[in-house]
Amino acid sequence: MDEEYDCIVLGTGLKECIISGMLSVSGNKVLHMDRNKYYGGESASITPLEDLFTKFNLPPPEEAYGRTRDWNVDLIPKFLMANGQLVKLLIHTGVTRYLEFKSIEGSYVYKGTKISKVPADEKEALTSDLMGMFEKRRFKNFLVFAQDYKDDDPNSWKAVPGFDPKTTTMSTVFSHYNLDKNTIDFTGHALALYRNDDYLALPAAESLKRIKLYSDSLARYGKSPYLYPLYGLGELPQGFARLSAIYGGTYMLDKPIDELVMEGGKVVGVKSGNETAKCKQVYCDPSYVPERVDKVGQVVRAICLMDHPISNTKDALSTQIIIPQKQVNRNSDIYVSLVSYTHQVAAKGWFVAMVSTTVETDNPEAEIGPGLQLLGPIKQKFVTVSPIYKPKNDGVENQIFISESYDATSHFETTCLDVLDIYRRGTGEDFDFSKVKHNLGDEDV
Repeated sequence: MDEEYDCIVLGTGLKECIISGMLSVSGNKVLHMDRNKYYGGESASITPLEDLFTKFNLPPPEEAYGRTRDWNVDLIPKFLMANGQLVKLLIHTGVTRYLEFKSIEGSYVYKGTKISKVPADEKEALTSDLMGMFEKRRFKNFLVFAQDYKDDDPNSWKAVPGFDPKTTTMSTVFSHYNLDKNTIDFTGHALALYRNDDYLALPAAESLKRIKLYSDSLARYGKSPYLYPLYGLGELPQGFARLSAIYGGTYMLDKPIDELVMEGGKVVGVKSGNETAKCKQVYCDPSYVPERVDKVGQVVRAICLMDHPISNTKDALSTQIIIPQKQVNRNSDIYVSLVSYTHQVAAKGWFVAMVSTTVETDNPEAEIGPGLQLLGPIKQKFVTVSPIYKPKNDGVENQIFISESYDATSHFETTCLDVLDIYRRGTGEDFDFSKVKHNLGDEDV
């Protein structure tokens, strides 16, 4: 370990692994360490099943749960958008050769007291039970505009008089199409995947791109825009460890981190026991530098083990449901995700659901009630309330680049924004997506 590296990465959470892979592929000599004996940090996959029960101080699972080694339960499950930035980053680093993805079978949104499929193209818009007949036509026209929209092609803006991508707000676009509040709600939260309504007052270009991304991702695989790796997200860090070795990087687990060595206000190394590895930069999750982060909120998550699919999802073996904030009088959406034995994360016949949201009261478990109610009977529930940390500064001065804690979303879009921001701060340049020349194979997912 007493060597010199360009970068040292602390923690093997998803964000740290992706950044480590990006840095390695860019030609940096990387040392990647974790204080734990296992990969994944906060975003680990737990196997066998008894380890999950032990983690929550419960007696071992009963025999009905099947072979405990057939379970790989993600502590923070998130889905990948098929055409999204994370998939492009995974392709760019080459880690996809170690992973197999399978599509998620359904994408739903909650309205009133029931769930409905998220309509993402003109055909679905006209058959959706989320809207009345006239609203369907208005929404269809809006979708056509969103799908045809291009930043650099004024012809694609003609449908909205006076449209300017830099100044016209999303609220103005919705008004032009006379969309009602419910339609705006599911469009912003279940298609564009915004977590609040701030986007309505911002220029429309970003929202239109997000809606197009959802539609394009759906078009790739048909059932939903989301993908999930077989055997769970724990496969990602292990894939990156293999990748790192190819590029001359070093991974070390079970390595206590005693201190970051500073000189002249900049990090110059990491000390573990009586060894010190020298470096120019450190990338890490908040748990390694508690004094350099601020707590900005909390996330409540419930992992639920069930022996049945969720009602009204056509018995889907995997699905995502978004409960927009306004439907349940909240400031934050509630997210529900379901995976199962079809993704090799549970024993045959079993399902793993996750319900999560940003904490707003002093009774977090009650806040996810609307999501838990959708699940039906639950065999076992594991509830956590986790702090959300953000770095106190951008790290450019001291060269310590810290990721934010994982949010409540059940997809990777916000995670990816943080990774790209850290990459920009650390390297001084934006990641060039034009380097990514191919798509995620045309394998059957």
